[in-house]
Amino acid sequence: MTVLEVIRRSTDYLAQKGVDSPRLQIELLLAHVLKLPRLQLYLNFERVLEEPELATVRALVRRRGNREPLQHLTGLVSFCGFELAVSPDVLIPRPETEVLAERAWTLLGTSPAAAPAALDFGTGSGCLAIALARHCPAAHVTAVDISEPALIQARTNAERQGVADRIEWLRSDGLAAVRPELHFDLIVANPPYIPSAEIDRLAPEVRDHDPRSALDGGPDGLDVIRLLAAGAVAHMNPSGHLLLEFGDGQATAVADLFVRHGWTVVGVEADLSGRERILIARLGGR
Repeated sequence: MTVLEVIRRSTDYLAQKGVDSPRLQIELLLAHVLKLPRLQLYLNFERVLEEPELATVRALVRRRGNREPLQHLTGLVSFCGFELAVSPDVLIPRPETEVLAERAWTLLGTSPAAAPAALDFGTGSGCLAIALARHCPAAHVTAVDISEPALIQARTNAERQGVADRIEWLRSDGLAAVRPELHFDLIVANPPYIPSAEIDRLAPEVRDHDPRSALDGGPDGLDVIRLLAAGAVAHMNPSGHLLLEFGDGQATAVADLFVRHGWTVVGVEADLSGRERILIARLGGR
């Protein structure tokens, strides 16, 4: 079977299974198996796949048809221009979180501190901590997560990107394990914010394969955000900023939470689709 035949047949199969962008999905899987840049497939349409290659592609297409995420099949995701290894132990980074990362490293880069300190709350794959360390070489980053497997994955990603020596990894339930004397010039968080009752209605790729602990924000989606609004006060430097990703329709509730705990809301910014997604706050009167 040629590359073009595989693309055509697999596109039809994935479309029948309800997979979004089915042709793109099979092209990315083929490029992964053949170890080619995706666009090189167009110069190899008549190439006949060897039987082991075809068997591997068929197995991956079946798994994708069962709605296993593409990123789990390839083991990689691109984030802010670098690659991260991902697994079912961590939330697959979304494009909207790239906006959060860029805003965070921009603010951290303007800190008056010679060696600014940043906290990545709920690091998961390590995407935010690594992005900060890459773009702000003078910064020291503390990355916390309740999941030990997630911390192992994040540390491995940081080592591959050459920034592990500037990130401190800390297993913590919320902020409980963060030492009282630690204060930060920037706190960034992509916490779980999906209301519990909505999780079963998510796409199978998310509902069945992302860690539920990284999705479930409690009855209204704000449980972890409440803890952060209250607890981060004790760890914020006077000139520092807190940046937080939140869910659709939560902007007013999240802003009100932070104001009640003494924060000043600097702004609420949109993601790439124009939805309100990022809260920027600092401590009022400090």
